[in-house]
Amino acid sequence: MTDDDDTETDNPSGRDSEFGVTADRVAEVTNAFVHAVELAAAALFAILFAVGVVDLTIQVYEAVQEGDITDPLVVIGFIDTGLLLLIIVEVYQTVIAYTEETNTRRIVRLVIYTGVIAMVRKAIIFRTGEYGSTEEALLAAVAYTVIIFGLVALLFVERAVIDGDTLRMAGE
Repeated sequence: MTDDDDTETDNPSGRDSEFGVTADRVAEVTNAFVHAVELAAAALFAILFAVGVVDLTIQVYEAVQEGDITDPLVVIGFIDTGLLLLIIVEVYQTVIAYTEETNTRRIVRLVIYTGVIAMVRKAIIFRTGEYGSTEEALLAAVAYTVIIFGLVALLFVERAVIDGDTLRMAGE
């Protein structure tokens, strides 16, 4: 057996570079890097969530102290902050699902949930006075409605696919 034969046996793909690094090794290193960045992003979202919870607690405490706790705009502000915290949690769970290499359906479901929460948040804090005209406010409201219904339809389709797969597996 010659040295050329050994090289082919050791690396059947023949993808050695001039430095002796295989494509598989490069992919392994880059995958490890991406995994580390995903974990760092997850940690960042966890920290943002903790800071947000502390901030919301302070907001509620101050509203109680000032007697503004019954002001509808203040309560809407609490709801807005709470929904933003839920969005952060959903994004965190999505990142964790990627790091755990969870199935694609779970990740898609998490993304849809995040979108639904984000759009409901937009609908709750929607104020027509923030737009230049009534037509602009109406256009924004219609767009929000279409997006919400689209996301809910996606959620139903995704659930129907899972239920259909479950029924098929049970019948096999």
